[in-house]
Amino acid sequence: MNEVANKFNVTRKSVFTIWSAAKKQREAEVAINVRSKIKGKKGKNRLPCPIEAIVALDVEKRTTLKRLGKAIGHSPSTCHRWVKEGLIKSHTSSIHPALSEDHKHIRLHFVMGKLVFDRLLRCIMFKDMSRIIHIDEKWFYMTNPKCRYYIGSNEALPYRSCKSKRYITKIMFLAAVSRPTYKENGEVLFDGKLGIWPFTYQEPAKRKSKNRVAGTIVTKPIESITKEVTKQTLINCVIPAIKQKWPVSASKEIYIQQDNAKPHINGKDKDFLEAATSDGFNIKLTQQPAQSPDLNILDLGFFRSIQSLQDENPAKTVEELVKKVTEAYESETVETLDNVFLSLQACMVEIMKKRGHNNYPLPHLAKAAQRRQGTLPRDLTVDEDLVKECIQFLITCGLIGELDQLMLDLGIQVPF
Repeated sequence: MNEVANKFNVTRKSVFTIWSAAKKQREAEVAINVRSKIKGKKGKNRLPCPIEAIVALDVEKRTTLKRLGKAIGHSPSTCHRWVKEGLIKSHTSSIHPALSEDHKHIRLHFVMGKLVFDRLLRCIMFKDMSRIIHIDEKWFYMTNPKCRYYIGSNEALPYRSCKSKRYITKIMFLAAVSRPTYKENGEVLFDGKLGIWPFTYQEPAKRKSKNRVAGTIVTKPIESITKEVTKQTLINCVIPAIKQKWPVSASKEIYIQQDNAKPHINGKDKDFLEAATSDGFNIKLTQQPAQSPDLNILDLGFFRSIQSLQDENPAKTVEELVKKVTEAYESETVETLDNVFLSLQACMVEIMKKRGHNNYPLPHLAKAAQRRQGTLPRDLTVDEDLVKECIQFLITCGLIGELDQLMLDLGIQVPF
């Protein structure tokens, strides 16, 4: 009955009523007739959804149901009914970084360098990412220009104001994360969270106000982030945090992955090298491909998770904003961070399929369900045929450096 109800788009009760009437007529040995007894016109004439006409329209004419209905000659309510029936669907489009052909080739080469052939399992997997630390910066705002609230029918509307939306107080934070590591029994050995640091400074208040007296130490955001500022944060905050929190049994050869922002320093800076190579550590700076936020754990999803937690606890002062963001970072679970690393590997597979392009939907792996069932893999496997196709593509582009071992394991001749 459920199958018939779904097929004819009616309720299960309607199917049961018709079936019961038919059985009674069969038992009475009369001609079966289950036609409706309502006289005259019955039901509504459902308008068919003009899928082809909708697809033929420019996407800019389909931004709202009102605009879509006007373009195809139907009312917005009819379009809304088609949405509810699943005939058309809503999609939110985000701006992606523009990629040149060189960008795509470098992105693909970067991803291919993360693969290794597992001789024991006889499959291609992603390399262990536990020695890679992802760092990045993000602005956190005191409040959002637009906020949604749910209020009572008789409640007064909330009122917010500021002198200008262009000057809402904001602070830039630098965060550093690595992949969590576990013991053989599943106990967390290292949660992967190295720290989050605000770009702020403190100075005495020059004038008195209704909130404080002159001379009170106040915290202010650093408006201009320069190379010197980021270098001092790396040397005085990030590297000490690594040396303090890094597992004793883990390798001391560590790579810090950063993007290509102008305030970032390169790995040859003397002051950085002096701090990065002390106490038995060998910390190196590496650059991720340009225009590739999808290859950084923080940009891929971890910053958004922190932002959602910070939005639940609004701040009114700079000190409160620093505290709320730090608390949101510390309250993130190990599973959330580990899930983003798996999402990163899934994105890398999609980049391989698109030959370096970023025109792909974010893949869903049902990580929560797999984690509950105990079937969540530590690293994703990659189809061998896909890897071979990508290698042949890179050979034609002249980008095969650092892929010699992978090509040798797959039996692909390395061109000289």
